Amino acid sequence: MAEIFEAYLITFGWAITGSISMGLGIIIAVKMFDLSTTKVDEWQLIKDNNIAMAIILAALILSVGYVIGAAIGH
Repeated sequence: MAEIFEAYLITFGWAITGSISMGLGIIIAVKMFDLSTTKVDEWQLIKDNNIAMAIILAALILSVGYVIGAAIGH
């Protein structure tokens, strides 16, 4: 019984680690993207229903998630 509980704790620990890493990675990536495009207000464009900008930010978020997920998985 203790082995199962230990396995659950390890799994839960990795899930928390992955969630925090993913969240921080996405925040940093979006902030860096926002700082690198100073002449463009991405959030206002998205509020104005600009689908192209929404796709670019979605691709950024998905790519960061993929990279962090691959790094944690190995």
